[in-house]
Amino acid sequence: MKLKMAKNSLFAVLLRSPWWYSLLIVVGFAIAARALLPEPYVVVGIMGAFPFVVIAAMSAWRQWKLPNPQKVSDALARAATMSWADFASTLEKAFTAQGYAVTRINSPAADLQLTKNGAVTLVSCKRWKAASHGVEALRALQQAQQAQGAQHAHYISLANVTDNARRFAQEHGMVLIASSELGALIVEVM
Repeated sequence: MKLKMAKNSLFAVLLRSPWWYSLLIVVGFAIAARALLPEPYVVVGIMGAFPFVVIAAMSAWRQWKLPNPQKVSDALARAATMSWADFASTLEKAFTAQGYAVTRINSPAADLQLTKNGAVTLVSCKRWKAASHGVEALRALQQAQQAQGAQHAHYISLANVTDNARRFAQEHGMVLIASSELGALIVEVM
């Protein structure tokens, strides 16, 4: 059984926050332990902050590996001006860099097929420049996923999808890659 952290637990929130938030909690623990506990127990009180030290280290490591926000913004701006052929080539390079075998497919619902460790992922990205992304494109991708027996489906767009489309994707286990996620995906290959 794989353990999964609750999305809004304290540790999950701290992992998504700047790393120094966790260090502030550690300092708070140390000050409180020093002020409130008898001298022999101060060290034990400070040790209670150890999980927050671990969270700070994990958060710092994740944030250190993130691409520069300005580079991500520039990559998105360049993607908005690309032709379909250039954008598809950029995505192929990005997914190949992540270890996927990439195949272009000629389907109205999906544009790329990714394979990694035997798992197949269909990617729909031809409408990446559309101003609005609704449920119909996601429904077509989901039907193609079922028809081809793919384990995963990704939908890529520059703009965010509608709330109904987001709910549909969540209900069907689809991954939405938009705005900053798309920028982070393509920034290293542009």
